[in-house]
Amino acid sequence: QVQLVESGGGLVQAGGSLRLSCAASGGTFSNYAMGWFRQAPGKEREFVAAINWSASAGSTYYADSVKGRFTISRDNAKNTVYLRMNSLKPEDTAAYYCAARFGLVGPLDRDRKAYHYWGQGTQVTVSS
Repeated sequence: QVQLVESGGGLVQAGGSLRLSCAASGGTFSNYAMGWFRQAPGKEREFVAAINWSASAGSTYYADSVKGRFTISRDNAKNTVYLRMNSLKPEDTAAYYCAARFGLVGPLDRDRKAYHYWGQGTQVTVSS
């Protein structure tokens, strides 16, 4: 059983930056692809970014809405995945969730059902 704990959320002005962290425990971290999803009030949980066991070329994927602004990375020695968010917009306001999937993810694995374990979420609020 993998446990995931997110941190780093908060209130930021539009144009600002935040870095979210997700600490994993209870499994061999490098066996899992990791993803970030977000859910705004009244909306479905949506895919944000994903990363396979290494950040080599072709192993990271992004939603079109965040491409060029957000960067997903991982430190397998620290069992932690990060989401660096730059140029934040009010529409980025949401609860952000970390997720883990045993094995690899591909560019089309953007449904929440593709992931096996979830964190409790961390709130990101972007003011205009």
